[in-house]
Amino acid sequence: MFEGADNQFDELVIGIASDHAGVEHKRFIREALEAAGYVVDDGGTSDPNQSVAYPLYAHPLANKIVAHQVALGVAICGSGNGMTMTLNRHPGVRAALCWDVELARLARLHNNANAIALPARFISPEKALEIVNIFLTTPFEGQRHEERVHLIEVNNYNRHKKHEEFGKPR
Repeated sequence: MFEGADNQFDELVIGIASDHAGVEHKRFIREALEAAGYVVDDGGTSDPNQSVAYPLYAHPLANKIVAHQVALGVAICGSGNGMTMTLNRHPGVRAALCWDVELARLARLHNNANAIALPARFISPEKALEIVNIFLTTPFEGQRHEERVHLIEVNNYNRHKKHEEFGKPR
């Protein structure tokens, strides 16, 4: 795994965090990433038997993404929704909830996602690792997607001169 020809993150730090529901998936992914030579910043939690609030782990991961302390983030909770919602509250974070490799591929290719959230209660650790592999090895396509990604930030949208044209029939 992790042998994509376009892997632009080989020597950069990957941030990973989970709540209690994602601990086993996180451990499995972290070990595979480290075995592949990645540096992994594990932001916790580590006890699957101690119920914790996912925002306590998602916010620090988002802060590290925004501060460029990690290249990409991997967040894991029961449904993936809580982590995704929390991560996306931070300007500059583009987190995608992915339960399939094609979603992960498109999140990077078209949306330049810099974080992925995984639903531990709905996918196996092996499937999660497969999704992370695609996420880490797929480059952003750029071109026609660059303006769209730029407009994700509400301040960019509000300043965009054409924003009133979006959504209108052509």
